[in-house]
Amino acid sequence: MSERPNIVIIMSDQQRADVSAREGFALDTTPFLDNLATEGTWFNRAYTSMPACLPARVSMLTGRYPNASRARTNHNEEDASYERDLYQLLRDAGYRTALCGKNHSHVKAGDVDHYFPLGHHGGFGPERTPEEVAFDEYLAGLRHSTDFNPAPGGVEVQCPHRAVSSAIDFVDDAQDDPFFLWLSFPEPHNPYQAPEPYFSLFPPDTLPPTLSDVSALEGKSFKYQWLRQIGETAFPDYAEQLIQARSNYFAMLRLIDDQARRFFEHLEARGLRDNTIIFFLSDHGDYVGEYGLVRKGAELPEVLVRIPFQVCGPGIQASADPHPAHVSIVDILPTLCEACDIPLPPGVQGRSLWPMLTGQDWPREEFASAYAEQGFGGLHYTADDDFDPQQDGFHPAISFDELNGWTQSGNMRMLRRGDWKLLFDMQGRGQLYNLAQDPVELNDLYGDPACAAIQGELLAELLAWTLRAQDPLPHPRRRYRFKSDPRNYWSPYRET
Repeated sequence: MSERPNIVIIMSDQQRADVSAREGFALDTTPFLDNLATEGTWFNRAYTSMPACLPARVSMLTGRYPNASRARTNHNEEDASYERDLYQLLRDAGYRTALCGKNHSHVKAGDVDHYFPLGHHGGFGPERTPEEVAFDEYLAGLRHSTDFNPAPGGVEVQCPHRAVSSAIDFVDDAQDDPFFLWLSFPEPHNPYQAPEPYFSLFPPDTLPPTLSDVSALEGKSFKYQWLRQIGETAFPDYAEQLIQARSNYFAMLRLIDDQARRFFEHLEARGLRDNTIIFFLSDHGDYVGEYGLVRKGAELPEVLVRIPFQVCGPGIQASADPHPAHVSIVDILPTLCEACDIPLPPGVQGRSLWPMLTGQDWPREEFASAYAEQGFGGLHYTADDDFDPQQDGFHPAISFDELNGWTQSGNMRMLRRGDWKLLFDMQGRGQLYNLAQDPVELNDLYGDPACAAIQGELLAELLAWTLRAQDPLPHPRRRYRFKSDPRNYWSPYRET
């Protein structure tokens, strides 16, 4: 395109992909975003790089998998390793930049032109209104739990509303410069709360049943069981909270949907919609009641690793149906580099989606599978280990973190190809699931003689993915020239 487009990435935090009417869910949680998806390209086989906030967000901004970025936990932002990130690339290309909402990445306030941070306890600093301060104190007081009553203060003090208000101010001040905005909602992440009228939209006794319940934990690993145990230790009414948490979670999705609508209406009123590429996605998912759990933490189930992912804007093809490709959060940076005619920096591992978004030929085999990672290394902690929970920061009187030494220990890798999913860890233990027949992964087929052929194929493909995801930095010095495809494709041919 002759004029570089504006770019907006709208991100929710911990939004499970399959809880929208667009994906067949019984509740209409995101009507505006569902309709918007059909005005562009949307994917129902999109994956995070790791189901944890900071690793996934660093992956989006650097185009690198966590094992390469070195941001493998929520506490490794200062270790993020990359050559150039998305903010640096776009600022160098003449873009005004902003971050409005939740950060939780390696990015600092001085790295952007407009910075308005929000977190799970609300906002920061002295510029908040008294109503916002009171609401932020309320959020902190919930201790990441579930409120059985409507949240106080109304919609205007909610983080999505505040983030959109700041984003609107940034857009209005951008003048004639192209802009890049990361509009990042802290919700529907816990604490699970919602104001009226959203609180009453999806009453607990009207919710569709989950696909599994707490009894499924008997067939899952220790890490799943440990999550339920620490949840019940911190909150003795965990089972009751879980029911209300689902109701509040779906209410938070509708609140996000309405604020996304508000932002889009402002873009249209300013005449900016036609020259703005807009991504909507989440960093990872939430159990939302599956296995008798909420939040995240254990392994790589679909409810945590598959994310909503849709793109609209100038030149983006529209379709009512999902695109068949398997894509990743790491693919955003190379896609935007191609859209803005910016060369890929060294070390990027994602691949450009621009051809498939714009109706060009694209290599089917290149996007026939998806890959994700989990774990910070070492051995798995088990129930037999003498490990004091308080040494890991677990204080029941305050709250608990589901991303802890137990759930994040070891290393696990995942491959999704079509209806099949393979998990494999550093101790050689595998899991194999047919997602068409078993969407919440309760029937492990690994080692089943009837599945030997597909198991072998997936193991070979996972090995190839693991090699691709190794850090190519630093490139060889002096004599050797590094070879890569301009779009970072690995396939030797491109199908039409």
